[in-house]
Order: sequence, then C-alpha cells, then structure tokens
Amino acid sequence: MEPPMGCSLKRLNSKGERRWTAVYFDRRGDRRSAGTFATKKEADKAWKDAEAKVNARRGDHLVRGQVAFRTYVEETWLPNVTVEVKTREVYTYQLYAHIMDFFGDLTMLDIYSTDVKEWLTELKQLGVKATTRKRLKQLLSSILSSAVDDKYIVENPCLLVKTDPVAQKPLKIITPDQFSTFYEALPDEMSKLLVETAIETGGRWGELTEFRVKDWDTDQRAFTISRAVVQVRPEFHPEGKRFFVKDYPKEGGYRIVKVAPHLAARIDAHIAAHALDEDDLLFWYKPLRHGENTPGSACRLSPPSGRTKPNARGRTYAHGTMSAYTAGKCRCAHCREAMAAYRRSRRAKGKDDPRPGRRWDTDGHIPNRWFREQIIKPALKKADIKVDIRMHLLRHAHASWLLNGGADLMVVKERLGHGSITTTERYLHTVHNADETALAALDKVRKHQHPSAQPDDRDLRSIPTQRQPLSNEELLAQMAALQAELTKRLSGGEAGSAA
Repeated sequence: MEPPMGCSLKRLNSKGERRWTAVYFDRRGDRRSAGTFATKKEADKAWKDAEAKVNARRGDHLVRGQVAFRTYVEETWLPNVTVEVKTREVYTYQLYAHIMDFFGDLTMLDIYSTDVKEWLTELKQLGVKATTRKRLKQLLSSILSSAVDDKYIVENPCLLVKTDPVAQKPLKIITPDQFSTFYEALPDEMSKLLVETAIETGGRWGELTEFRVKDWDTDQRAFTISRAVVQVRPEFHPEGKRFFVKDYPKEGGYRIVKVAPHLAARIDAHIAAHALDEDDLLFWYKPLRHGENTPGSACRLSPPSGRTKPNARGRTYAHGTMSAYTAGKCRCAHCREAMAAYRRSRRAKGKDDPRPGRRWDTDGHIPNRWFREQIIKPALKKADIKVDIRMHLLRHAHASWLLNGGADLMVVKERLGHGSITTTERYLHTVHNADETALAALDKVRKHQHPSAQPDDRDLRSIPTQRQPLSNEELLAQMAALQAELTKRLSGGEAGSAA
C-alpha cells in the first residue's frame, strides 16, 4: 500500500488572512505539519522537502533510529556506560527483569511518551513498588538520553513522563538499650568487635569489612577510610571473583574517624592476639561449626498454638507438626522446627547423611548475606527485641546519637563521608528535642520583636546557642554521655508508664 502524499491546506488566521499549512506523513503514516506559510508555493516546497527526507531516511536519527532498543542497549550503551562494578550488575538485572520485555523489540524511533506511560502502568499493576518504578524510569531515561547524544533519537520521551510520588520514610533509630541487648547476644568476640566498630565509626558495610591493619593508627586511635569492598557476581568482576575492592570509599573522599579509648584497646588486643600483618583484614569470614548459632538453636520457641490456613483440599493442621509443614505448606518457626527435628532424628539414626553446609565463595571478606543469616538474625532472636537491626541501621544510629548529643551538623557530615549536607540533614528529624528547640527559638524571636515584651534571662538561658564544631574527643565523650542519658530517660519513661 502506497503511503499517503503530502499536501498544502488552505486556512484563515484570526485576522481573516489566507495561510497555507504544509502537511506530510511520517514513516508510521501519522500526519505531521511542516509549518504554516503565506503562499501555497512555500507550503508545497516545505511538505515535499519533509516527505523526501522521510522517504530517503536522511538525517542521522532517521537512519540510526531504526535499530532495536535491545540492540542499542546491548551493543552500544551497556558496554560503554561508565558506572561502578556493582551498579553495572544492578542495571543489568533491572534491564532484563523489568525493561527489556516491554521495549526490547521496539526500534528507538518507535518509543514514545505514551509507551513509557503504558510501561509504568503495567509495572504498577504487577505490584512493583513506587520507589522501584521511579528508579527503573530513571534508568530508562538515562539510556534514552544517551541515545539522544548518540544521534539515535531526537528527544528523550521520558522527560515529560511523571512517576507517582514517593514518600520518604522516617529513619528507624535503635536505642542504646536495644543495641546493648543485641550486642550481648552476638556469638563471638570478632562479631562483637565488628558491630561495636560499626556503631562507633558509622562506617558503611563495605568500608568496615575492608578495614585492614594498615588502616588503623594506634597512636591516634583512628581509622583511615580509604577503600570499600562490594560483592558482585563473577561475570561482573574484572577477574571473575566475588569481591571487588574499590580504591576509594563512596563519594570518593578519604576520611579519618577516631574511636573511644576502650574500643581502641580492644582493636589493639585483637590485632596482637591473631598476629595480624599490615595487609591482613581486621575482620574476616570465619565459618561456624555445623549447628552452631543456627536460627533453630538460637532460642527456645514458645508452645505452638492454632492451626494452619486451609490447603487446596480445605484441610487444616496443628502448628508445630510435620503434617502442617508438608501437607499444610506452613513455614512458620514451629512447623520448620518440627521438620528440622525429624531430620535431625533421622541423621542421628544414620538414615540420612548430614546436609553439607553452604560453601561461600570468598577471598576472606565477610559475605553480607552470611553475616545477616548466621550472625545477625540468630542474635536478634536470642535478644528478643522488636526492631530488625541491620548493619546500615547502626550507621543511622551513629549519626542520630551524635546529633542528639549536640554535635555540629558539618562534623557529622564529615564523619559519615556524606557528599552533600542534605543527606546528613535527614538525621535532624531523629533529634528528640528538635520541636522544643524550634518553639523556644520562635518564642525568643517574638519576644524580641514585640515592642512591649521584655526578654527574661531564664528564657535566654534556655535557648540553645550555636557552638563551634566539636573535636573528636568531645564527640566521643558526648556519645558516651548521650547513651547514659537515653538509658536514664527510657528507664524513667517505663517507670512513669507503669505508674
């Protein structure tokens, strides 16, 4: 079928003057305007030029834009994008999990804003969270922006598409009491030392697990944070390994973080006890013995109660039984323990071989998931606290406790290694007396501005004043004082509730 031909359409403008609109049809058969002119001759030339350009596929984007999205991503964008090793792994997963199925077979010129909107709607219907949809759209937009630069398309169709707003959740901050209870439930001295170093330094997981003896200054009681390690799949590692060490931490800047004397003494003793050399890791992967510190052995379960939900046949089973685990498909702690006890009894009778423990492919660095499953979770069960402590939560606690102790915001920013003060400002919302401080300041301003108001010395003394940045020693002293004060307040609050 022959494509429709262009033409010049006569129209009158608001003044009643005759004008001519040059109309042509793009390669998809959609009607387009090449402009409006005073004479038919000019309009005829305009639509014929536009039509000739379409037919001849002249122009870089009209030629290069014929390539499929999948081809552009796999052959041009992904091999050449400059990102971290871990970021490349994440991008690759996101592309093939959420983007490629929808856009892969479309040519670059065939991707319109309406396609992006339909894709986002489809993701929402599939249950993909708003935060994830926003990140996926950012990734797609990055690809299409590169395509604009590479002359594959004229404009980025993502730019005019909005995603659903994402509410910023308040940061969860653990109390000193919760930390102490969790700390005491940890299984060995090295895990305790790692966790205490995390709460004292505010370091990220990749920074903490890359600490080496050479990074520790005994005289200054300080760590130099100059590297970080990330865990990746072998196909994304330049040498096919699982742990990639970056010669710089996140945000790129080195920083020196001092610790309290008691922790410094423990670190020195740890280095001496294990005869560690300068290049040795301070914390390393240490497999647990079979059955040691598994979730089932971490604590005693309360007696089971109730029954499972009806299965396909409508039958229910009592919790804590093998039938509930097998026929009822229940995976609660009681039913899992019932099946585990059955398997242990069979192994004890020699009927089954012990299941081999998982082998973690590591060069000595601690796998994040192993530490989470084998150290953190059992300790949380044993401690029986209601907060789900993750290692990054200790970083949040470090910042919040410092600010609650009166530390200067810029000092906290430098200690955490934030690239922007805006990131550090998030922790201001965790300061417990922030509202009272703001109201006191407002009251002070109103009294000074009102002509009949005379400031009271007691009012002025109650207003927090701006202090000079605190030294590391002052920060550490305030952290210790803050922990004692928070413990006192929590104890007082519980007593008041009981009364």
